[in-house]
Amino acid sequence: MARIAIGDVQGCLTELRALLDRARFSADRDELWFVGDLVNRGPQSLGVLRFVRALGANARVVLGNHDLHLLAVAFGSGRELRKGDTLDEILQASDRDRLLEWLLGCPLAVCAAQAAPEGTDDLMVHAGVVPQWSVAEVQALASEVQQVLRERPAELFAGMYGNKPDRWSETLQGIDRWRFVINTLTRLRYCRADGQIDLKMKGAPGSQSPGWQPWFEVDTRRSRDARVIVGHWSTLGLRTEPHLLALDTGCVWGGALTAVCLDSGQRWQEACAGYREPG
Repeated sequence: MARIAIGDVQGCLTELRALLDRARFSADRDELWFVGDLVNRGPQSLGVLRFVRALGANARVVLGNHDLHLLAVAFGSGRELRKGDTLDEILQASDRDRLLEWLLGCPLAVCAAQAAPEGTDDLMVHAGVVPQWSVAEVQALASEVQQVLRERPAELFAGMYGNKPDRWSETLQGIDRWRFVINTLTRLRYCRADGQIDLKMKGAPGSQSPGWQPWFEVDTRRSRDARVIVGHWSTLGLRTEPHLLALDTGCVWGGALTAVCLDSGQRWQEACAGYREPG
C-alpha cells in the first residue's frame, strides 16, 4: 500500500483526477492523505466533495479553513458567502446534507507512524502547530475541538471567527480555546518562539516582520519528532524536509497540484491553468 499526500485541491477536480492518473493511484492498494481545503475558489467544489467522499476508507482528510467556511455558512452561524466563493453549487445540491455531514465528521489532525526504518510519526494538519504543542497535545486538542464541532456545530461556528487570543495558554477555556486551536491548525503561517501567532502575514518566508518566524523554523518546536504534513501556504510552495512536508503549490492560482508518496518520497505534479488571480 502506498500513502499519497495531496496538496490543497480547492475545487480543482480535473487536476485532481489527472494527478491521480499520473500517480497510478489504485483504490485496491493505496491511501490518499488530503491536507484540507478540498473546496472553494476552483470551479468544481461539489465534484471534489463527491469524489473524495466516495473514496471511503481510501481517503484521510483534515479540515482546512475553506472547508470550515463552507460548514459555517451551511450550519447557520450567520456567515455569508464571500466574493469569489465557489460554494453555491454545494449548498444547492440534492445530496448537500450527506456531503456536509461527511465533511463535518472529518478531523483537524491525522497521525500515523511512518514506515520503517524511520519509525517516527506523520502528523497531518492543514496549516501548522505552535512550538508549545507536542504531537500528542495536537491530537488531544484537535479531538477536543472535533467533539464540539460534531455535537454543537452552530455554537462553535458562531464564535469561531477572530484573531484573538493570539497566544496559547493552558488556561484558555471555551470558545477562546477552541478558536485558538482552529486558527493554529487551519490558518497559521508565522509565530514567535513564545507561541504568539500572527494570522495577517501571508507572504513567503523572508517577507515577515522582525521577530517572527515560519512556525516550522522555531528551534524549540516540540513537534519536531514528527514529520508534519501541511498545505495552506501557497507562497511557501513545495518543501520536503525530514520534519516538514508542505504541499500547497497554488493549483487554484495557476500553479500546480502536488502529490508526494509518504513512503518512497516520489512526487507528481499536475499543472493548473489557474482559476483565480492573487489579490
